[in-house]
Amino acid sequence: MDFAAFDTRGYRTVDVRTGYREWVPTYEDTVQDAMDIALLDELRTVEWTGRAADLGCGTGRTAAWLRAHGVEAVDGVDVTPEMLELARERGAHAALREADVADTGLAAGAYDLVVASLVDEHLETLHPLYREARRLARPGGAFVLVGFHPHFIMATGMPTHFTGAAGEPLAIATHVHLVSDHVGAGLEAGWTLAELREGVIDDRWVAVKPKWERFRHHPVSVAFAWRA
Repeated sequence: MDFAAFDTRGYRTVDVRTGYREWVPTYEDTVQDAMDIALLDELRTVEWTGRAADLGCGTGRTAAWLRAHGVEAVDGVDVTPEMLELARERGAHAALREADVADTGLAAGAYDLVVASLVDEHLETLHPLYREARRLARPGGAFVLVGFHPHFIMATGMPTHFTGAAGEPLAIATHVHLVSDHVGAGLEAGWTLAELREGVIDDRWVAVKPKWERFRHHPVSVAFAWRA
C-alpha cells in the first residue's frame, strides 16, 4: 500500500541505502528497544538456539540479543556497508555480507532460525522476503519478523525517518503492509503462523518519547513467529 496516502510529514524521502548510510552516526541512539527487542522477549513459541540468518542486520542489535539468548551463531546480511561495519565492530555475527534480504546468497536449508527486524516497511512487496526466509530455513525451522505496525504508520502518517547531518528530517522509503499481507505472503511461501504479538505505546515509550502520550494504547509494532 502506498504510504503517500497517509503521509502527514512531507519529509524529503531517500532510498534505503542512502538513508541508513546517513543515519549510521545516530542510529543506535534513536532506535528504541521497545520497538523490536521487547517483542522478541515476549515470544514463547521460538527456540533461541542453533544457527540464525539475520536479514537486514543493521548494526547488529538483533544479533547481540540472539547470542545473549542462546543462539550459537548468526550470519547477517544488509544492503548498507556502513551498517555492516558497525555490526563487525559489535562482533555478534559469525559472518556478514552485503546483500538484499530477498536475495541473500546464503545457503539453502542451513538455518534453524531466520530473523528480519525493522525491515519490511522498506519493501514494496513482502513475498520475496518470505520466500527467501523459507529457502534458508531447515525443515522445522522458524522465521521471526518484527516490524512497524501498519496501524501506527497509517494513524500517525509517520514514515521511518531520522535527522540528517545538516539537521534536515529525512524519510526512508516506507511502505504500508497490512497484517493480512503478511499472513498471505507467509502462507504462500509455505510457512505456518505459530504466534503473533503486538506492541503498544505504553509507559516505556512515553518515558523516552513524552510527545507520544497522545498515542498511548495504539499498536506500534508487531512480531510474527512462523514455523517451516
